[in-house]
Amino acid sequence: MAAADCQNRRTVNRVFPRQMSGTEDDRGVAARCAGLVKRYPGVVAVDGLDLEVRRGECFGLLGPNGAGKTTTVEILEGLTAPDDGVVEVLGLRWGTRDDRLLRERLGIQLQETQLADKLTVAETVRLFRSFYRQGRPVDEVIALVSLDEKRHARVGKLSGGQKQRLALACALVSAPELMFLDEPTTGLDPQARRHVWEVVEGFRSNGGTVILTTHYMEEAARLCDRLAIVDHGRRIALGTPAELVASLGADQILELRAGGVLDGDQLGALPGVAGVSARNGGWMVRVRDVGAALPAVLGELERAGAPLEQLTTHQATLEDVFVHLTGRGLRDG
Repeated sequence: MAAADCQNRRTVNRVFPRQMSGTEDDRGVAARCAGLVKRYPGVVAVDGLDLEVRRGECFGLLGPNGAGKTTTVEILEGLTAPDDGVVEVLGLRWGTRDDRLLRERLGIQLQETQLADKLTVAETVRLFRSFYRQGRPVDEVIALVSLDEKRHARVGKLSGGQKQRLALACALVSAPELMFLDEPTTGLDPQARRHVWEVVEGFRSNGGTVILTTHYMEEAARLCDRLAIVDHGRRIALGTPAELVASLGADQILELRAGGVLDGDQLGALPGVAGVSARNGGWMVRVRDVGAALPAVLGELERAGAPLEQLTTHQATLEDVFVHLTGRGLRDG
């Protein structure tokens, strides 16, 4: 296993030569939007969004379903036109004569990339490579995503996870400066997921920039230098994973469910408690001092005549940040 891991890392370093830093005008910023607005009939999908992605970082764009993150990414990719606002990607703007040049500098891996079932893996990657004047050797990119043994297999015969890795290969084959990854490890087993993480880290460490959407909190915490949380088309939080978790003001989370009626204000005022949120018919209690808070919470349940039905505790995570800020989990509608 160790030998295989070393081989994977050598392949990553070989396939990702160091990226150029860009022109003086766009050096330091890979993508930005200001006052971004996108409307659809009956809904404002993006509502005055401001973002800035630095060169060489992995930037996570996270939010509940329907928050506007997919629309935002599609606008940055040049697939959807905004109704208002300013968008710059690698120092250029969409809708100009530079569109072709800009597309050749991007890699895009969509969550549901439509690939031709009758083509083989090698034929598919070769087809994507033909779209660009410059790029990486097809065989090296196939090896990078561990599809060597499937290079002659038809796409229609691949598993869902193998198709995900093939979509990633198609995004990498152009030797992009900026790569968009939409749920890149959905459908992958843990070992394959970690391998994709190594590929992304290798791309980043050699100067590449990544804009990532994911539902896996472990993935976001490991890969992302900074995260923006969006909801209802607006940015509601921005920072490193550690900064966002620290914003809860709590190290531990108590999740409890009790019979009867509890007063959230009373719970929030207990010793050692930083705050309280209702969730799924129960309570999420953000705790600064679990030793002080737990007896106080149990005492409040007894005082209120609300028998305890369920109680769990865990270290504060990004998922808890989501619940606190949006009232929903990442996968909630």
